Amino acid sequence: MRPEKANIVADLSEKLNRSPFLLVTDYQRMKVDQFGELRNRLAPTGAEVHVVKNSFLKRALAASDLPDIAEQLSGQTAVVTGDKDVAPVAKVLKAFAAEFKIATLKIGVVDKNVLSTAEVETLAELPSRDVLLSQLLGMLLAPATKLVRTLNEPAGALARLLKAKAEKEGQPAEAAA
Repeated sequence: MRPEKANIVADLSEKLNRSPFLLVTDYQRMKVDQFGELRNRLAPTGAEVHVVKNSFLKRALAASDLPDIAEQLSGQTAVVTGDKDVAPVAKVLKAFAAEFKIATLKIGVVDKNVLSTAEVETLAELPSRDVLLSQLLGMLLAPATKLVRTLNEPAGALARLLKAKAEKEGQPAEAAA
């Protein structure tokens, strides 16, 4: 292989190894301005889209420690990689594909596991990572919160009872306490 091509493959392999995910999409019939729009939408999510030759991608996959997805590579291919969470990227790709009727997703690799198009679209429907973490924290704190409420209830009931008795006798509630 010529040195220029070897450099392209090495650079692509390095990007694949750094990224926690790889989404392969078809960019056929996409115009330059639409491709620019896709790049602009992916930028806030920390992702990049690159057009690659299938042969370069196959060699880069072989050089990296990602699963072999060479049989799914055909046609015009663009790869999306990033350094953050895959869910927002999948949301952007799904919305873009629905809006422009192009850039259909072919396959995805997340944490070295091959995902089908349907599985990546399911990822797109998930809430963001921050929302999921806050929901998990809420679920973990719920038993402790219920325990504290249960432990505080007898004292609270006693206070309410004393207040009610004091008001019934005509004394101000503060004097009874």
